[in-house]
Amino acid sequence: MEEKATQIRRLTALLDVSQALGSTLDLHVAMERVLEILDRELGMKRGSIALLEAGGDLSIQYAHGMSEGERQRGRYRVDEGITGKVVSSGKPIVVPQVSREPLFLNRTRRRTNGEESFICVPIKDRRKTIGALSILYPFRQNRQFEDELKLLAIVASMLAQGLRLAQMVEAEKAQLVDENTNLKRELQQKYDFRNIIGTSKEMREVYEQIAQVASTGTTILIRGESGTGKELVAHAIHYSSPRASKPFIKVNCAALPESLIESELFGHEKGAFTGALARKRGRFELAEGGTLFLDEIGDLSPALQVKLLRVLQEREFERVGGTETIRVNVRLIAATNVNLETAVQDGRFRSDLYYRLNVFSLYLPPMRERKTDILLLADHFLEKYSRQNGKRIKRISTPAIDMLMSYHWPGNVRELENVIERATLVCEGNVIHGYHLPPTLQTAEGSGTVTRTSLDHAVEAFERDLIMDALKTTRGNRARAARLLDTTERILGYKVKKYGIDCRRFRV
Repeated sequence: MEEKATQIRRLTALLDVSQALGSTLDLHVAMERVLEILDRELGMKRGSIALLEAGGDLSIQYAHGMSEGERQRGRYRVDEGITGKVVSSGKPIVVPQVSREPLFLNRTRRRTNGEESFICVPIKDRRKTIGALSILYPFRQNRQFEDELKLLAIVASMLAQGLRLAQMVEAEKAQLVDENTNLKRELQQKYDFRNIIGTSKEMREVYEQIAQVASTGTTILIRGESGTGKELVAHAIHYSSPRASKPFIKVNCAALPESLIESELFGHEKGAFTGALARKRGRFELAEGGTLFLDEIGDLSPALQVKLLRVLQEREFERVGGTETIRVNVRLIAATNVNLETAVQDGRFRSDLYYRLNVFSLYLPPMRERKTDILLLADHFLEKYSRQNGKRIKRISTPAIDMLMSYHWPGNVRELENVIERATLVCEGNVIHGYHLPPTLQTAEGSGTVTRTSLDHAVEAFERDLIMDALKTTRGNRARAARLLDTTERILGYKVKKYGIDCRRFRV
């Protein structure tokens, strides 16, 4: 009967050890719980877990029944003492009476009250010994150690699995930290305002303003037409600021329905409304310490304008359905393509919120005001989408450039990017020609000045484009241009005269 009770106690101990190792990812807590279970169920006096260090020595990492000083003194070379021999041989050792064993070094210098027995079993991971589990029992005459040895061998195997899992978790955590650090570094490099493309006078003024305001915590209002790059500038400000390592959270106020935007911005408590099954943190909380970018802020409802004004003034708010006041440290960057002054006059936008937002205003010029940047942007997008689509498109033809320069670009940079992406997809050669561009650029369809043309005129226009492109390639050399077009210099000269092409224009 007593033997059955002992077996049940040992099985219970193994179950408790398994639960202790599986209940937490904190290795220190798990190992201490295991040693406490062995103390409670097996009646040990002291226990320790020694592990191999990077240098090859053994040290007691986890202990029960020892002071911190005793634990730190527990260091061994492999093959030194009983613990070192167990690790070097990979076999357990039982010492019935430690006072009669010369290999028992007592490195911890623990004073004993009476005779003790000692069991040390190896901890093996994939047949490689990585440490040892040691247990001290009160000495008992004629004690049988076989059952304890089997039990501790099973516990040591479970410890090895726990250690391996902890190492995998730590390695994965370290990898995630490295990836996070690299991603933040890449984002800082990607959104550095020096990477924004444009050398026009208007854009140089924008760069100067970004440099002035980035290092501060000032609220910024970015104004400009749709597609001018307001979000890109907001990114550049954030990643050039002291808040660069903190979150950058963006919200498109126009994209969210009015019934949801309050919950998105401020969060909600469980049960605040139908479907609120759990507490949710809002964008203001998620952006703590960083930057919150509110795009299309001119579309906010009057009720939300009041709540946003309070956050800007007091830096505090309550979640929807909650009473707890939450304080936040967030920099706000707002953007709009709406004329807020007109909206204030019409009563669609609160004047007090407008003055709170308009502390530092940045105006992004439309493409029609920065024509000199069109070629730079077109070349950038051409390189980007050529690489993405696995093509080797090297340049844009002169007629195509003329078409890009003469277009009024109502969609601004976004429209230019889409045009170049489309041209890259349909281009089969290594040069973007005018016929690769959308119809709105090839004709006057987009501006409402569509004109009829005959087939002869269309052929002549195409022929003129080819001749101009060949002359540009040969820098105005008609003989080389003729060879390039598989024709004679005399015929080419006739065509140049017919179309009124000035060859000197290309001799640069």
